[in-house]
Amino acid sequence: MGKIIYNGELKTRSDVKVDIEDRGYQFGDGIYEVIRVYNGEVFASNMHVNRLMDSAKMIQLKVPLTVAEIEALVKELIAEDKLRNGIVYMQLTRGVCSRTHAFPINEVEPVFVAYTKEMPYTGKVKPGVKGVTTDDIRWLRCNIKSLNLLGNILAKQQAVEASCDEAIQHRDGKVTEGSSSNVAIMVNGTLKTHPATNLILNGITRQVMLKLCADNDIPYVEEAFTVEEMMAADEVLYTSTSVEVTPIINIDGQSIANGEPGPITKSLQKLFSEEIERQCGAV
Repeated sequence: MGKIIYNGELKTRSDVKVDIEDRGYQFGDGIYEVIRVYNGEVFASNMHVNRLMDSAKMIQLKVPLTVAEIEALVKELIAEDKLRNGIVYMQLTRGVCSRTHAFPINEVEPVFVAYTKEMPYTGKVKPGVKGVTTDDIRWLRCNIKSLNLLGNILAKQQAVEASCDEAIQHRDGKVTEGSSSNVAIMVNGTLKTHPATNLILNGITRQVMLKLCADNDIPYVEEAFTVEEMMAADEVLYTSTSVEVTPIINIDGQSIANGEPGPITKSLQKLFSEEIERQCGAV
């Protein structure tokens, strides 16, 4: 990782500093996106950048670049860093001004940065992982991909301390999402996942998966389900940019079904890998 994007220009990382009064640093007043790169190509780029724009609009944050400009800069950054498989992290804050809770009175230049990080592609089939349930105690605007991630961090740490891969959050017994993922279950051949409301982030991998379901005659419903339904499900899986489509085979120490990745999850993994190859070529 030799270069970063800083306000529309490629710069050397050591040449860029964060001001102590940047509102992202002091308030978490900003948004971010993580985009996967396979074979040197960006996966679902337009969906990610448009979601960045949507998040910005929801917090009244001006984006200094267009969608096309951001996508072009990201491609340039990937080429400059010679990234084959990994991620691009991008972040936009409201900018630098004297610390006060309300939005700045005077015009402030937003700060946009992006950098790459290597992440190997692990292949089509991923083994099952373990999860732990936890109360969802976050704010009620989870549909904004904001920098305010302390609630997610605390949930993820709970998973780590339980020797699990993901924390599955729930409000009043109804599953919302993972600490850094979306969660779905399979019941009698139908995939069920929480609707894209303010209680979850509408994950890009989640959206791609649902389209794959629609295109391949896999029934699905966007409907909240309870922790009890999840524990009794035929299959449980979680999705995100980093984990793609991965089965969860044990939750709170209890095996899901027979404790093995289920057939529909395996099918979705295969379909998702084929979508990666369609967009980015063979990895």
